[in-house]
Amino acid sequence: MLTKLLPCLSQRDWQSPVMEVPTDSPFTEEQTRLYFRDIVLGIEYLHYQKIVHRDIKPANVLLGDDGHVKIADFGVSNQFEGNDALLSSTAGTPAFMAPETLSDIHQSFSGKALDVWAMGVTVYCFVFGKCPFIDEYILVLHNKIRTKCVEFPESPEISEELKTLILKMLDKNPDTRITIPEIKLDPWVTQDGCDPLPLEEDHCSVVEVTEEEVQNSVKFVPSLSTVILVKAMLRKRSFSNPYECPRSRAERSMSAPSNLLM
Repeated sequence: MLTKLLPCLSQRDWQSPVMEVPTDSPFTEEQTRLYFRDIVLGIEYLHYQKIVHRDIKPANVLLGDDGHVKIADFGVSNQFEGNDALLSSTAGTPAFMAPETLSDIHQSFSGKALDVWAMGVTVYCFVFGKCPFIDEYILVLHNKIRTKCVEFPESPEISEELKTLILKMLDKNPDTRITIPEIKLDPWVTQDGCDPLPLEEDHCSVVEVTEEEVQNSVKFVPSLSTVILVKAMLRKRSFSNPYECPRSRAERSMSAPSNLLM
């Protein structure tokens, strides 16, 4: 669910991050699947509202009292027009950044594809308790993300279906990287179609922001338009929606400490 950390927008109960990375106690594959399904639906809902998160990671995924996960920290999120966000600035947490954002060549890149990459790193963390690319030096880390192939530890053992999905999400080419609609149909996610996810039209609808919400909004929040939109999302969506309401801050998230994994 969309979790808001500013009390002026929401007082919903939420708990701590679903996982602290690194950890020696990763999730089982089935627990990972359940949490990941929530994340998929939530990101689909955000993209439907023309918002890209840009900082998906376990530290920003909170476990709710209902057993579902909720996403927090929208400090580097972006609204977009059209079908996708074309971005040119880097943002987010180093170990979760997509390779196209680290290129020496100045170029625009897909916001939706960035979220999918970060989801792939997050799922890897869920089952192995660590990121797929790790280094204490930022430039070396960037090089690994751009050039190194994903490697799977021998333990814990995961299914070939999950490995395949992770590799599709961590495709270094954003043009061929798996998309959210394709992830929703993935056999690992749906248990070979036995546990399908709801269709987009069944859980997504465009949220309109009223003039009253604009007038009553907090005027000093930098990403004001995103905050207003998310406030409207909270007001109009039921608690069953996989995201609830976000925190908005400046373009560079102040919640991402110097630690490359957090």
